Amino acid sequence: MWSICKKELHHFFSNLTGYITIILFLLVNGLFLFVLNDSNIFDFGYATLDKFFELSPWILLFLIPAITMRTLADEVKSGTFEILQTKPLTQWQIVSGKYIAVLVVLLFSVIPTFIYVFTIKMLSAQGNIDTGGIAGSYIGLFFLAAVFAAIGLCCSGLTSNAVVAFLTSVFACLLLYFGFNAVSKIPYFSGNADYYIEMLGIDFHYRSMSRGVVDSRDVIYFVSIIFLFLLITKKNFRKK
Repeated sequence: MWSICKKELHHFFSNLTGYITIILFLLVNGLFLFVLNDSNIFDFGYATLDKFFELSPWILLFLIPAITMRTLADEVKSGTFEILQTKPLTQWQIVSGKYIAVLVVLLFSVIPTFIYVFTIKMLSAQGNIDTGGIAGSYIGLFFLAAVFAAIGLCCSGLTSNAVVAFLTSVFACLLLYFGFNAVSKIPYFSGNADYYIEMLGIDFHYRSMSRGVVDSRDVIYFVSIIFLFLLITKKNFRKK
């Protein structure tokens, strides 16, 4: 598993893919938080990172599929998929190794944003910020990125075309993140099943963690979704 992980990390950082991912994530967040009007924290007037945690899921929704789209699709397209299966590795080890490599890249993207916390603390009038809410939001952001990574990896294994994998994973991530929330707003479900439908979406559990309370139900939800998509990826391996 670790050999696959190191191979993928070497692939990410031996070219511009890994570096562009990190730079784009930081650049877009920095522009919206500190430069552009109507979205920067200076105009907001409060020492909070709510804007960052509202924006990041939408950036990751496109960025993570861009990272994962070639992870398995290129293996099939180039013919190295068969070679990979001759290695003394189980299907779970191959899938897990590739998945962990994507998580490491995402971790390197998120860690530099910790400087935002110190920036907000220094800019606040009394030096006090909601550390509990920020910590919960970061945990929620990590689980959100982990779910998107599992979805992207699964979609990459369904096709040999990287562009198709990208578009499919963006749609799947968007559906799970915002789709159930949108369906719950339909008047027909109002007062009946709207709450339970909303609970099926990622956005509901992400917002729950952003309040600073890490509920075991939210953690179980995220872990279950991750396991489900990794299991589908493994099943697809066996079929191929």
